Amino acid sequence: MTFRSLFLFAALLIAVPAAAQDNSLYTVSNVHVDAGGASSTEALNSAIAQGRGRAFQIVYRRLTRQADWTRQPALDAAGLLRISRGYNIANERRSTTRYVADVTYMFNPEGVARLLRSSQIAFSQAQARRILVIPMSPGVSHGPWSQALAAPAFRESLVPFTVSGPEDDASLAGLNLDTATWNDVSAVANKNHVTEVGLVQAVYANGKMTVNIRRLGVGEQPAKTSVEVPMLQTVGTTYPAAAQAAVRAIEDLWKTRRVVDISQRGKLNADVRIASLAQWGEIQTALGQVGNVTGVTVTAMNVNYARINLGYQGGIDQLREAMGEAGLSLTNRGGQWTLARGGQ
Repeated sequence: MTFRSLFLFAALLIAVPAAAQDNSLYTVSNVHVDAGGASSTEALNSAIAQGRGRAFQIVYRRLTRQADWTRQPALDAAGLLRISRGYNIANERRSTTRYVADVTYMFNPEGVARLLRSSQIAFSQAQARRILVIPMSPGVSHGPWSQALAAPAFRESLVPFTVSGPEDDASLAGLNLDTATWNDVSAVANKNHVTEVGLVQAVYANGKMTVNIRRLGVGEQPAKTSVEVPMLQTVGTTYPAAAQAAVRAIEDLWKTRRVVDISQRGKLNADVRIASLAQWGEIQTALGQVGNVTGVTVTAMNVNYARINLGYQGGIDQLREAMGEAGLSLTNRGGQWTLARGGQ
């Protein structure tokens, strides 16, 4: 392949990357609907419309920060239909005047993104990686607090997580929430095949319960947050509400890093070393999976090297993290950016 044909081949493939969307974020399962009407058809249509609004609220809250939940765009039935991709029905029961079912709603990622951008609402476009949650009360333990965190209600969290098991307690003995580092939890994290850990501590004192969360990640600075939970009679009866607050706080910690402010945009030039056309194709495919990337143009190229101009939205740290999740490494040495496949 000549230099000219290699350049044209590269330009055609990379000029307009299509960001891949995680459709699971835009699908809501088992929404129970129950509605009546003058006819069975009217009851069906009313029930489906009734559930669609509830399903969109779930999608909206998955994608946005809790601080923005009150800003959810108010959509009428027609507006919800415009961003809908369809629905599936299960456990259907009907009569001439009533319709009952469990419905799975699918929304159009591009339509939802356009709606949120036009409303100037920052949102995430990717599912979080699974994390390991280590329950503490105040030290590592596996009693009622651990059971509350492992409840089935939290299995559809935006940030999927696994609760550490009792067999891990011995290796975590003496763990201190305020001073813990990645080295303290790396063995348990590797065993559970995760690169992020959340220490989730419930503490009762002075008539109130406080949930403290410390996030640890490979090569990252720890992040910490706390939330107070009103007491509901006893400590044990308060744990479920505290677990719900903990899950929401974990999601917000993740969203703080990944929710993209679409009004913030930038460009950078990056050098890419090319070992083969196959590797070049892999890099282009990976770039197409990075939702922060808005455009890529090849500005120079030879057989073993390319320079690209990359447009992105959000912050540079968000871009680098999203690149990492797509298997790419974006590094800056002396003001010059380099893009490579992870580990190369």
